[in-house]
Amino acid sequence: MKIGVPKEIKNNENRVGMTPAGVYELIKNDHTVYVQKNAGLGSGFFDEDYKEVGATILDTIGEVYASAEMIVKVKEPIAVEYDFIKPHHVVFTYFHFASSEPLTKAMLKSKAVCIAYETVEDEDGSLPLLTPMSEVAGRMAIQQGAKYLEKPIKGRGVLLGGVPGVPPGRVLVLGAGTVGIQAAKMAAGLGAHVTIMDINMKQLRYVNDVMPNHVVTEFSSEFNIRKRIKDHDLIVGGVLLKGAKAPNLITRDMLKDMRPGTVIVDVAVDQGGCVETSKPTTHEDPTYIIDDVVHYCVANMPGAVPYTSTLALTNVTLPYVLRLANQGWEVACAKDQSLRKGINIANGKVIYEEIAEAFNWSVDAM
Repeated sequence: MKIGVPKEIKNNENRVGMTPAGVYELIKNDHTVYVQKNAGLGSGFFDEDYKEVGATILDTIGEVYASAEMIVKVKEPIAVEYDFIKPHHVVFTYFHFASSEPLTKAMLKSKAVCIAYETVEDEDGSLPLLTPMSEVAGRMAIQQGAKYLEKPIKGRGVLLGGVPGVPPGRVLVLGAGTVGIQAAKMAAGLGAHVTIMDINMKQLRYVNDVMPNHVVTEFSSEFNIRKRIKDHDLIVGGVLLKGAKAPNLITRDMLKDMRPGTVIVDVAVDQGGCVETSKPTTHEDPTYIIDDVVHYCVANMPGAVPYTSTLALTNVTLPYVLRLANQGWEVACAKDQSLRKGINIANGKVIYEEIAEAFNWSVDAM
């Protein structure tokens, strides 16, 4: 199969869809790999690294799309890429369709096969291709939140770990999934007091068992959220509904109950956000303030640490890329139910139910 790895062109997205090591494995399996010039540069991988393992370097993104049958990316295509995507393409990347109707309509129009990393699902309900980036984003949420709590950046002026004689900062984590657990772990490591909320009692019991005593669990309800936002300094939104738009757990009217300089890091923003006032921002301009509350809503947080993120992503995507390349998407998805759940759009039809629900559309079953 002919596989294309284009350079990511989303704002400040420095990750790349495949490392040289991943490309080596594909070529070893008799596939042809086209990598766009400087595609890996932001992640610390050079064109020579790809050439050494047998990849063909192409100058432009258009050439990569025109030469390839399968496109392996990191982030969803943006508007300037839409016309490059044709009916013969299989596009394997993070899509997050439920948060973007224009993207969804563009991919339907292309009639390409769109397989989303974020909905590939194992038998136990875990999301193997989303997990590593959720781990990165969860840890980064505390790193960024701690920075934006500083007074010169309009935060409350709180040091999360405190110092002797001064209480530590308080962190509220919404969601006890991968993002939430990683955020709680990092915040706890800094010495902050952490409250983590979820509606899944099994998950809260797990968190209670593995976390230190200064991480407390609480059932997530509007009443409890309204109570906790009044005295917490940093709020991390880590709620995920597989393939669907995130619910608004914090509404606009709740901001008035927060203290000036409170920081919200909404990791769920690429699925629409779990805070009503969230809107996607970039690493170039990551924050904005509403009602004296700092909002950090970067939709590609792991893109800020691309070396770590690209390695972590290729570790999990490569086996699936190999299956798709070796068997073709139809056979691979028929044999692998996890991969089959990744099919979001195919041949001009919405396959994944939650996407259709997000836009009140009907689903065309395969």
